[in-house]
Amino acid sequence: MSDIPGGKSTRGARRARAARWLAWFAAAGLVGWCGLDGRASAGDDLAPARASDAVEAILEQYCYGCHGLGEKKGGLALDEVADEEAARSAPKVWHAVIKNLRSGIMPPPGKPKPTADEFRRLEEWIKYGAIGIDSKDPDPGRVTVRRLNRVEYRNTIRDLIGVDYDTASEFPPDDSGHGFDNIGDVLTLSPLLLEKYLAAADAIISRTVPTVSKVVAEQVIHGFRRDGDGKGKGEAGPASLSYYEASTASAVGVVEHDGRYQLILDLSANERYVDGQNDYNRCRLVFRADGEELLRREFVRQEGKSFRFEFDRDWKSGPHTLTVEVQPLTPDEKRVRSLSIRIRSATLRGPMDERFWVRPPDYAKFFPRAVPADADGRRLYAREILGPFAERAFRRPVDDATKDRLAALVEAVSSRDGATFEAGVAQAMAAVLTSPRFLFREETVEAGSTDRYPLIDEYALASRLSYFLWSSMPDAELIRLAGAHKLRANLQAQVDRMLADPRSGEFIRNFVGQWLQARDVEAVVINAPAVMSRDQKPDPEAEARRNRFRELNRKPPETLSEAENKELQQARGSLFGSFRRFREFELTGDLRRAMRRETEMYFEHVVRENRPLLDLLDSDYTFVNERLAKAYGIEGVAGDSMRRVTLPKESPRGGVLTQGTVLTVTSNPDRTSPVKRGLYILDNILGSPPAPPPPNLPALEDSGKKAAGRNPSVRELMTLHRSQPSCVACHAQMDPLGLALENFNALGRWRDAERAGPVDASGKLVSGESFVGIRELKKLLVENHRREFYRCLTEKLLTYALGRGLEAYDVEAVDLIVGRIEGGEGRASALIAGIVESVPFQKRRRSTTADSAKLPDPDAGRASHPSE
Repeated sequence: MSDIPGGKSTRGARRARAARWLAWFAAAGLVGWCGLDGRASAGDDLAPARASDAVEAILEQYCYGCHGLGEKKGGLALDEVADEEAARSAPKVWHAVIKNLRSGIMPPPGKPKPTADEFRRLEEWIKYGAIGIDSKDPDPGRVTVRRLNRVEYRNTIRDLIGVDYDTASEFPPDDSGHGFDNIGDVLTLSPLLLEKYLAAADAIISRTVPTVSKVVAEQVIHGFRRDGDGKGKGEAGPASLSYYEASTASAVGVVEHDGRYQLILDLSANERYVDGQNDYNRCRLVFRADGEELLRREFVRQEGKSFRFEFDRDWKSGPHTLTVEVQPLTPDEKRVRSLSIRIRSATLRGPMDERFWVRPPDYAKFFPRAVPADADGRRLYAREILGPFAERAFRRPVDDATKDRLAALVEAVSSRDGATFEAGVAQAMAAVLTSPRFLFREETVEAGSTDRYPLIDEYALASRLSYFLWSSMPDAELIRLAGAHKLRANLQAQVDRMLADPRSGEFIRNFVGQWLQARDVEAVVINAPAVMSRDQKPDPEAEARRNRFRELNRKPPETLSEAENKELQQARGSLFGSFRRFREFELTGDLRRAMRRETEMYFEHVVRENRPLLDLLDSDYTFVNERLAKAYGIEGVAGDSMRRVTLPKESPRGGVLTQGTVLTVTSNPDRTSPVKRGLYILDNILGSPPAPPPPNLPALEDSGKKAAGRNPSVRELMTLHRSQPSCVACHAQMDPLGLALENFNALGRWRDAERAGPVDASGKLVSGESFVGIRELKKLLVENHRREFYRCLTEKLLTYALGRGLEAYDVEAVDLIVGRIEGGEGRASALIAGIVESVPFQKRRRSTTADSAKLPDPDAGRASHPSE
């Protein structure tokens, strides 16, 4: 078998296997990531780029005044990279130029702009000349062998074998690149993670695959009937008995055969925390079977501890009554914490006589027929079981050598003393889950293709589709079509089917959660009292009391006089009282979840209903529940369920920019941040983020020291901050966009004033348009900057779909998708269809070593026992 590690499952063996695999990964270029991409230049076969006289004239007229003829603003001289050789050696420079031209940043405001014809001519020369894109055979880009990230691993295991494995707690977090955690370049593999994969495989298989053919029968009883106050009402209810009241609960188990049984009682001693006080109540628990007392035990406050009690019984066939009784022991003790005994279950195991043993749960799922008695029959049966399993796990057919090695592993394990055929199959399945062909996304090209940039084969296409739209493995339908070579012919139908499947919710959560940072809302730190206090009218007396409290609180307690101590206590009470009045504005867990769901459901609605993508910028609807509607000031919404609501005509909401997720994750803990909000819009909406800030910049609040005698507004702070020459250029892009959202505080709530002055949300974009408030800004974005938004969203989604950052040679692919969106009335379906039909999604570069990116053989030329 080409890549199945050995069969031992001890921790030491796992480490040995990890070391062996790590050596292979290093040799294969998977540690540190030497991608199997060929690294061929996009335009190797193209003529050298030469700026024509017309293009040279355009550059001289509009660009060289700052970036040529001796001028080198920003360290850039375009005339030095516009000749035949230099242009082709600087694709990143020209990629930046075309992005700045398209966003309107260059030429800067006040300078002459190229005409539409000049712009088109310059744009075409940059793409096909300077960058070297071949429009007839564009470069699909490099490919890095991609490891499954935590979400993809969890979903794949669930769909492959039915186990919901908690990767969030078992695996370290994945690194992010280009804003996403599925980027191949950053999904490295450390020795620690490799060992965790080996341990995970053993744990997953041990939970699901039987290792013996017969086990002791078990009957689990969950439904104890609670007898209320003990007066025989016999009302069914939760199996939870209070420490404070005498009560009983009972259940009946029926056994079929006379014999020896094991009776297991599982319960927990629960409590509800109340105001940090101790609860000293005690109770006695008595457990009986058929009236015979088996257990008598006292319980105190146990902090949710679980208990398991086992008893051996000789029972006759028929019904047997189990009773749990709780007797209060401290009737006069104060009740504080709501203590209770929770009866989880009672389990009856038996009879112990092997004549009555039964098949383990799900045995037939893994072993559909009896295990053959002869060695050849068992070998064939192992291939019959493991071949389809490996093909599903590897997401493509496996060869006979792989099946033979798996069968040999089964034979080696089952030949050990006390081992079984089933245990061998389980070990082989665990080996499959540690194979590079499972952990990584193997991709090969269409057989027989001689193209420079061949199509990936349809199995690889099935995986690209499923991990794009489901974050999981391809299902049987995708694999069937790939095997019949009919997936490409039915691509749109499959995309529609996949988006209609509930598994596409993973695409919504993962893409929106990272593109719009919606996942961050559940952890962002916001100080509600500080935020709301900022929006109140200044109160000099309250400020004086706060200053006095700080002064007294800094003094050592032993130095305070009796009068000062009393004053400190009064000040503390007054201060805490003012904080308590802001509690209703806190970002509670349910409010944060509602905010996240609003953003997810909003994007989901646009995709599933094939709405115009511009709805993401502005619309007359959103999704709220009662809690979120109250925070937004929307009336007429009741209940916890999220639902679509039509916004009032003059509502500032509508579009992602005015949603709680965006407004809170782009704020500081105690105030809004126009810089963060402006940068967010540039990066995630317009696709033109500024350069990183220079080092050692002073904090924004330091600028406020120039406004002596009063607390300046955020806008005033920004104006003072921009007075520094090193800050002007970038802030001219960011600040107007961020300040347009100043009517929303750091909690995402609307406000009209800050620091007792009216909020000024007006501004002027770097492209020259003026606006007043978020409503006018949204209108400008929709009417004048839709193409920039289409391009930005396309770049983000293509990055997510490909698992790599975009390069200069991807400009053509992005432009074609944007053109498709514009030709498709701006609908979501045009974007997704454009992604899956694009050259980068459908093709790949050839490897330098082979015509495929097939994972190499870690065991090639190495004779080893399959159980090593």
